[in-house]
Amino acid sequence: MVPRGPNVISWGVILTLTASRPDPQIPAGDLGFLLHKHPERVLVSEQGAVTTHVLYPQNTPDACTVAMILEVDPVGLVRTARKDENSVLAQYVNDRPYAASSLLAVAIGRTFSTALAAKCTSRPDLVDVRWPLQLRLPAVPCSGGPELLRRLFEPLGWRVDAREVALDETVPQWGTSRYLDVDLTGEFRIVDALAHLYVLLPVLDDAKHYWVGESEIDKLLRRGGDWLATHPERDLITRRYLKHQRRLVLDALDQLGETVEEPEETPSRVVDRLVDHRRAAILAALRQTGASSVADLGCGQGQLLAALAAEPQFTRVLGTDVSVRVLRQAARRLERVERVELFQSSLTYRDDRLAGLDAAVLSEVVEHLDPPRLPALERVVFAEASPTHVIVTTPNAEYNVNYPALQGFRHPDHRFEWTRAEFATWAGGVADRHGYSVRYVGVGEHDETVGSPTQLAVFSKGAAA
Repeated sequence: MVPRGPNVISWGVILTLTASRPDPQIPAGDLGFLLHKHPERVLVSEQGAVTTHVLYPQNTPDACTVAMILEVDPVGLVRTARKDENSVLAQYVNDRPYAASSLLAVAIGRTFSTALAAKCTSRPDLVDVRWPLQLRLPAVPCSGGPELLRRLFEPLGWRVDAREVALDETVPQWGTSRYLDVDLTGEFRIVDALAHLYVLLPVLDDAKHYWVGESEIDKLLRRGGDWLATHPERDLITRRYLKHQRRLVLDALDQLGETVEEPEETPSRVVDRLVDHRRAAILAALRQTGASSVADLGCGQGQLLAALAAEPQFTRVLGTDVSVRVLRQAARRLERVERVELFQSSLTYRDDRLAGLDAAVLSEVVEHLDPPRLPALERVVFAEASPTHVIVTTPNAEYNVNYPALQGFRHPDHRFEWTRAEFATWAGGVADRHGYSVRYVGVGEHDETVGSPTQLAVFSKGAAA
C-alpha cells in the first residue's frame, strides 16, 4: 500500500513492465542492472508534486516485473500550473493523478534516465539484448481510441491489446470512457521500450501537464530519433508531442528529415529531382542578373546557401530565418563554408541589414504566410530592403492534380497555394507598386495542361530589368 499524505490522492499501479528470460544464460532478474534499480529495494523519489515509487512484485530467474506507482499532490499541481491553463476548473478537475499520461512519461524519463541513455556500466552486454516484454497500463487516456493506439505502437513491433474502460460498470448504458486498459507485448531492448512510452504516452492523451518550449524538440529527437523519422504517424506524433505549436513542429520535422513541398506519397526520386531543379533554376536566374551580394530570405537549413557560396560570382552571401533552431542547423551545415553570414530576421519587420543587396531569394516562403501578412512582406522586401533583383518560387496549385494521393496543400504549414494566374496577379501588382519588371519561369517537369510543379518569378528594378 502506498502511504498517504494530507493532500495526496493515491493511485494503483500505473505501469508494470515484465521481462522474461531473454537467453538461457541471462536470468530475468538482470533487468535490475539495466534499470539501475535493485530488485530487493523500493525506490521512492519526490519531484515537486509527484512522488514516484518503483518496486519489483516479481523476481525469478524466468520472469521479473518492475512496477511504477505515482503519488500526486493535486494542490501542488495547481500551485505549479501555468496561468494559461484552459480554465481554472481544469486545474482542479483532471485525471493527472490517476492516468498514464505526461506525468508518467516525465517520471519514466527521470527515474530511468540512465537506461534511456543506453548505459549500463556494470553489465554493458545487456544494453543491446532484446527482452520478451509485457507492458501493462490499466488507465491510458487516448484521444483516438484503440485504433490510434494500434497505429502508434504496432508499426514499432508491439502486439497491442487495448480494452475500452466503461464510464461506470454499474451503468452500462453510459457507454465507454476515453480510457483504455492496455497490454503491449513484444521483444525489445529496454531503452527502446522506455523511449516508446516516453514519447507516445503524451501523444495518446494529446496533452501535457507542463509548458512546451524548444527544449521539447531535443527531447523528442533524443528519444524518438532512431524510429520516429520512418514512423507512418510521424507528423501526428510530432504535432501532439509539441502541443500543436506550429513553429516547433516544423523545426522538429525539418530535423527528422527535410520537409519538401511535394506530398509524402511522391516517390523520393521525383521529390529530389524537383528540389534539385528548383535550386538550379534559382542559381541560373541569379547568374543572369550578375549579382554579387545575395540574401536567401527564409534560408532554412542552408542548402541553397551552400550552393551560392560555392560560386565565385557571389562574393557576399547572407542567410536569414525567423527560427533560431533552423539557423543553428544551417550553421552546422555551413561550418566549413566561407563567405556566408547568418542572422535571425522576420520578413514582416524592417531589417536594415538587408538593405543594399544586389539580389534576394524567397524560395518556397510566401505560401507559409497568412495572406493578411503578405503586404508586410512586400513592404519589407521590395520597398525597404529594395534589392536590385528578387527571385520568388512557390508551388503551382494547378499541378497538384498530378499527385493523386495528395489531400489539401503540399505542406501542412502552407496557408495557400496559388495557381499561375493568381501568382501572376500578385507578382504583377508588387512589380507595379515598387518599380520592378517581372518575368516568369516554370520549374520541373512541364505539363501541357497545368504547367510546371514550381513557378518562379524574377523581379528586376529599373535599368537592370
